[in-house]
Amino acid sequence: MGVRAIAAVDLGATSGRVMIGRVGPDSLDLELVSRFPNGPVERKDGLHWDFDALWTHILDGLAEAVRREPAIESIGIDSWAVDYGLLQGGELFAEPFHYRDARTERGVAEVHEIVPFPELYAHNGLQFLPFNTLYQYRVDGQLADADTALLIPDLIAYLLTGTSVAERTNASTTGLLGVRTGAWDTELAESLGIPTAALPSLVDPGSVIGMLRPELAAQIGKDLPVIAVGSHDTASAVAAVPLSSPKSAYISCGTWGLVGVELTEPVLTDAAREANFTHELGVDGRYRFLHNVTGLWLLSETVRAWEAEDDASIDLPELLDAAAAVTGDIPLFDANNSSLSAPRDMPARIAAVLRENSTTVPDSRAAFTRTIVESIAAAFATAVQTAADLSGREIDSIHLVGGGSLNRLLCQATADRSGLPVLAGPVEATALGNVLVQARALGAAPATLEELRALVARTHEPIRYAPR
Repeated sequence: MGVRAIAAVDLGATSGRVMIGRVGPDSLDLELVSRFPNGPVERKDGLHWDFDALWTHILDGLAEAVRREPAIESIGIDSWAVDYGLLQGGELFAEPFHYRDARTERGVAEVHEIVPFPELYAHNGLQFLPFNTLYQYRVDGQLADADTALLIPDLIAYLLTGTSVAERTNASTTGLLGVRTGAWDTELAESLGIPTAALPSLVDPGSVIGMLRPELAAQIGKDLPVIAVGSHDTASAVAAVPLSSPKSAYISCGTWGLVGVELTEPVLTDAAREANFTHELGVDGRYRFLHNVTGLWLLSETVRAWEAEDDASIDLPELLDAAAAVTGDIPLFDANNSSLSAPRDMPARIAAVLRENSTTVPDSRAAFTRTIVESIAAAFATAVQTAADLSGREIDSIHLVGGGSLNRLLCQATADRSGLPVLAGPVEATALGNVLVQARALGAAPATLEELRALVARTHEPIRYAPR
């Protein structure tokens, strides 16, 4: 069996990319084909995604991927969760809203009035996030006119193939999937006034969604199948975490840090609900039992503010080296403080949180950076401990994947504060998980999740940080 080639479309909330994955018995490589910006645009009715631009970037990227690698055999799509587009008569008739749009607040109040949150948690097992899809559906006046509502990766798959389905890992983020059944909870949807006819049939990762529409096959340069992957980006990332043992926790760290363990049974306790732990579905029917912690957003927004102040760019590795050299007491703040979730003026807002707790504000940028990184690490360590307590698992190591795995200071601080070894990498876990699920469907990769992860471990050896 030689090396096989696959195209992965990986869309984040700030940027997207198209990559070529190459998989062999002992090889697993990624080649970046294109990277493009993504973000909210203000329209007259609120905050949306610039979906036309996103769609154009995806088609251009796929055409370039096939030009570079004519042996590509399939396409898979993963993206951020919860957001969707509406179809009517087979056409997209409403540009997808952005999850930070203010309309969701009203949705939360209306949903919880009908189904109080404890009851909702018993249905769907999801942590409370004000932008979960069911809150958006509740206040979307156009949903009643739609034939189908499709989450972003399913929408792109539909536009590519003409087949509308809902991939199960991402469908689990809507709040309308039964946590125990993995099927649409039509009773819940009906009680919330959400038309069940708009919910498409569910498929699992590895299912072939369909072949490219003829005109798109011509534009891209090859007739290819689109294969469902763990289409929620975190589902793909966790599928590629090279978990060294069942006692490992994981952190998928970028803008957010998703901290948890992988389970085969849900933990629907009052304690899990109160700790705001979620049960999103993973590849092969696993549960991603995790908590959202604010991640590198705090650092990137702080650096952005300093760059604006200086009117010059900051060398981040240099700043992190200076932060690592800081000695003495390091003041901490709650990384999940809700006042830190909006953009702009992050240093002032962090300083305000420190002062509120009668904590000294660091006087140099290096010390301020150290405080941010250590505060994120402290939140990670707490979430790992909570995951262990709630699930009854003893945890012996933490696998940290995604962009945060490149931040040596963060990895070491997480090891120190948790008292557990941190195994860092791969950086590109999401794209690797996307590629591996496609490769397995094509018969080009091993059958079990454990064997797929072993291939990741062999080809992308993690860097180990021992607690000090």
